[in-house]
Amino acid sequence: MQIGIIAGADDLPKIIASDAKKRGFKIITIAFKNLTSLELNEVSDEIKWVNVGKLGEMINALKGFGVKEVIMAGKTPKSLLYKSKITPDIRAMKLFFSLKDMSDDSILNAIADELERDDIRIVDTAAFSSHLLTPEGVLTRDLPADEEWRDIEFGWKIAKEIAKLDIGQTVVVKRKAVMAIEAIEGTDEAIRRGGRLAGEDAVVVKVSKPQQDMRLDVPVIGLNTLNSMINAGARVLAVEAGRSIIVNRKELAMEAENSGISIVGYRQ
Repeated sequence: MQIGIIAGADDLPKIIASDAKKRGFKIITIAFKNLTSLELNEVSDEIKWVNVGKLGEMINALKGFGVKEVIMAGKTPKSLLYKSKITPDIRAMKLFFSLKDMSDDSILNAIADELERDDIRIVDTAAFSSHLLTPEGVLTRDLPADEEWRDIEFGWKIAKEIAKLDIGQTVVVKRKAVMAIEAIEGTDEAIRRGGRLAGEDAVVVKVSKPQQDMRLDVPVIGLNTLNSMINAGARVLAVEAGRSIIVNRKELAMEAENSGISIVGYRQ
């Protein structure tokens, strides 16, 4: 048995690879140069390093290894597409020209279709790692204050609307006012921007899309998210229970408690 992993940045690809390996799967990794952690070399049975944008090379490598199922894990910032050092190959260029727009859903669904044309199926991000899914409830010792619960409820509605429009999945609010909405810059930058405007004690809400495809673009939080909140002086992080992933949950909760931050797995 084998599973392919298309690995972006951060710790998630390594965790998923390790979980799948414990179940007896051979790990075939497609890693992106200057983005994916070198630690993937340690847990992969086979690994192919490619440049971001080389869709044809990526698919040919998976076919060469005989991969039939893959997991997409780890951050690959869409902003890379707008940097001149990224040069798409012919297959990627054809894909981009076929898109109705450059939204996340359009790009990711088109990539999924390209893989399926070559008999490669994308499976759920947490297929081997259900322990990563966010549980419901307060995950830290400190509970949000009443006003912060109201901000969570307020921010949730806004976040769901921007997620439905495929703009972003995170909002920063304070006293029922929107400080920042995530766009192409990503969650961490949105948190820092919202924190500068809020001053301190902001509430961060991160949600899944209303019709979230659990294979693609699943909301993920980790230590980088927490560090952004600490730098921004934010007080509460609410993330959707059951439809998002928390990386290094125990360490995250401990660091949050040391920093006076509440983390909530929220469901409405």
